[in-house]
Amino acid sequence: MSEDATGSGWFATLDRDDTAAAVTAIRTGSAPEPADWPAMAVDSGFAEDEDEYYAVLHEATVAAARAAATERERAGDQQLVHAVRAMDDCLRTANELAERVSEWANALFDDDRAGIPYARDLADREPDHPDEVQVVSLAGRVADLADEADELEEYVETRAPEIAPNLAAMAGPVLAARLISLAGGLESLAKKPSGTVQVLGAEDALFAHLRGHASSPKHGVIFTHEYVRGTRPQDRGSAARALAGKLSIAARVDHYSGDRKPELDEELDARIATIQARAEDGNGGESGGDGE
Repeated sequence: MSEDATGSGWFATLDRDDTAAAVTAIRTGSAPEPADWPAMAVDSGFAEDEDEYYAVLHEATVAAARAAATERERAGDQQLVHAVRAMDDCLRTANELAERVSEWANALFDDDRAGIPYARDLADREPDHPDEVQVVSLAGRVADLADEADELEEYVETRAPEIAPNLAAMAGPVLAARLISLAGGLESLAKKPSGTVQVLGAEDALFAHLRGHASSPKHGVIFTHEYVRGTRPQDRGSAARALAGKLSIAARVDHYSGDRKPELDEELDARIATIQARAEDGNGGESGGDGE
């Protein structure tokens, strides 16, 4: 409730049956201190008694929670989460079915090929036997799933820069979407420390490390970034820390302001250049001073 409403509660100026207005008051209002709201509601004539007040309050709060959940699920970052997960599902299923198609088709056509490209070729073949009809049909499903994955990737590449411009520019649209997906949303990613961002996607290895069964992982999905993958193994930990640090900042800027800040990319480029120059200088190994 607003300060103007503190004398009579969140229900001030509201129609008893106007649930939409009550939802708005609950979601946007505030009060500097608590008060006896049920008694005020009765005294003001908003409700006949406290039971009616609580019934109205229950209806409004449930509606407010439902509206907030709907708004959150329809947010741009959540659409990106669904898209990148669907893309991965399509590609994983296409690859699994492509193995089945290859095993089946190689027996029927005396071929020795495999993978989605082979399935695409099979899908265009004219079958001469009922067995061939089935394998060609299945190959067509594989091709369709692969095409769907490609279309979803195009959507991610277009949508990610709109939702998280700095993160997408720094990580690339698909990796940015994966990080948002692994974190559960852009807001959640923005609140995570860089050390957590660094190992997103390496949870199994991290838990194995915590149980004492493995060494600490240096990186998760950010390994796919050229700055980590393209750095020599002994310096990848430093590169991963530097990248994760800047990705964390980029996510916060995207969530809290949305302004594009190219200087973040420039700072990362300079830091990675310094790390990769170690190979030329002959300085090897992990440095204890890369706490970015």
